[in-house]
Amino acid sequence: MREPFLKIGKRVISKFHKPLVIPELGINHNGSLETAFKIVDAAHRAGAEIIKHQTHIPYDEMSEEAKKVKPGNSNKNIYEIISRCSLDEEQEYKLYRYVNKKKMIFLSTPFSKLAVDRLVKFGVKAFKIGSGEMNNYPLVDYICKFKKPIILSTGMHSIKNVKKIAEFLKKKKSKFALMHTTNLYPTPDHLVRLDSVKELMKNFPKQVIGLSDHTMSNHSSFGAVALGASIIERHFVDKKKRIGPDVSSSNDEIELKKLIEGVNIIFLQRGGSKSSLKEEQVTRNFAFSSVVATENIRKGEKLTKKNIWIKRPGTGYFNAEKFHEILGKKAKKNIKKNFQLKRNDIS
Repeated sequence: MREPFLKIGKRVISKFHKPLVIPELGINHNGSLETAFKIVDAAHRAGAEIIKHQTHIPYDEMSEEAKKVKPGNSNKNIYEIISRCSLDEEQEYKLYRYVNKKKMIFLSTPFSKLAVDRLVKFGVKAFKIGSGEMNNYPLVDYICKFKKPIILSTGMHSIKNVKKIAEFLKKKKSKFALMHTTNLYPTPDHLVRLDSVKELMKNFPKQVIGLSDHTMSNHSSFGAVALGASIIERHFVDKKKRIGPDVSSSNDEIELKKLIEGVNIIFLQRGGSKSSLKEEQVTRNFAFSSVVATENIRKGEKLTKKNIWIKRPGTGYFNAEKFHEILGKKAKKNIKKNFQLKRNDIS
């Protein structure tokens, strides 16, 4: 079976490529385009190749009832939060252009039909669908019509529900990746459930799998990559002094740089099989042992535990594993004490 891959623009995502680290600007700009630019600059300095935004058009996204609903990490209602933190179309297009000038990929999560239309108008190369929209089949169906790659978060959903949306996307012939997520901001370590990454890999062997990490450190991200994740997403802010509902679970510039470096190192370290490497020969030479005469042995003398034993280095013909095989054999010639036995030394 061909290994799963996803392509966003020229960036290929697969187990054979460095995992894609997605810093999520999200709404950490608090509605300020200037702040958004500064956050993009910080992500670029840290080595990011992509940045993710959230495209909110409040009146198209939420009903009046949203004004009575407060998220767990804020004392304000969600309508007020999103209205304050969203960019209008002109602002977001400037952000899109700014990211492109940095030679980075602009990715965004649309939360409504008009948001999708806006991003299509911009010319985005892919869509990110958040966990809250995973079961929003009308919106997902609309996104699928544009035949762009999709990165889909699966937080707050069972494997049964993930299978359902995956089948839906396959019928739509959409190319997509699946992200394990815990939708708590920040996420306590004991609720990360990294085995869910393996569960997604097992159930969806043809899809790229990743982790959207909302913890307060990079440890979960590193663990996911070690398990085989090909995408890591983390909220991002240029400095932790900023105020916002997602700042507590966001990387800053230094943390993002360490995340990217760590992910790339783990990518090089994972895989392989339990075997003897040719590169280890230089170590085997001194670390392994060979059969050695522990006293002068005369021609015709029988080899015993009294006159042969095992000593370093492992460069001799008879290695330690062959010790018992040659016990009882006779010396064909005189063998000097403390020298390795050679192939033609014994009969």
